Amino acid sequence: MFLESNNKIKWKSLTIAIFTILLVIITGVLWFDKPMYLFIRQFDCNAWDIFGRIFSGYVWIAAGAIFLCAFYIKKCIQSKPKFHNESGRISLLTFINDALQKIRTSYVFYIFCACLMSGIVAKILKTLIGRFRPAFFEELDMVGFNPFSTEWAFNSMPSGHTTVSFAGLFMIGSLVPQKYKWLIYLLASTIAFSRVAAGFHWPTDVILGAFIGIACANIIRATFAKINS
Repeated sequence: MFLESNNKIKWKSLTIAIFTILLVIITGVLWFDKPMYLFIRQFDCNAWDIFGRIFSGYVWIAAGAIFLCAFYIKKCIQSKPKFHNESGRISLLTFINDALQKIRTSYVFYIFCACLMSGIVAKILKTLIGRFRPAFFEELDMVGFNPFSTEWAFNSMPSGHTTVSFAGLFMIGSLVPQKYKWLIYLLASTIAFSRVAAGFHWPTDVILGAFIGIACANIIRATFAKINS
């Protein structure tokens, strides 16, 4: 979305998108979040709980780490890992550098890094913004912000599930054939929808999360394309 054909970031497009998203977020917080949330909440069902467990940020990162380890083991079978530096001593730095050389061109590594980066960004923003969860609105008719809070109840924006899922799925979507891309993007949209329908997030929470996820996936792809070239 924000990449040129040579995997360079379209900075102008990304900048415009950032300001557009900020405008949408402000408009949503002041106007459309409540009515849209109440409308989407009508579609709540038990299936969304399953979605929440399967596509949590922790699951994405853990699964990525497992697949990355499997890929690394495969590469080690083909080429033994290096533990010793030029002087013959065991060196952790040498081992890490050798491991990175083995996995840095792997798409699994791209996906893992996109999920990890987006998860970190989401966690930082959740704490800084400190938005009340929709539960406050449903139970107490309260909305608002409590910045710099690490409590779950005040960590609504952005949606972590949506952020990491969009990062992982959009990275996958950039790698699969064109005819399958719509399935990947449909799944990402369904995950975002489920977080609102289940009552965990406001619509603008998932909108911001989706944008961050896509941006992180693009930045990771552009960064490693440059490094590997």
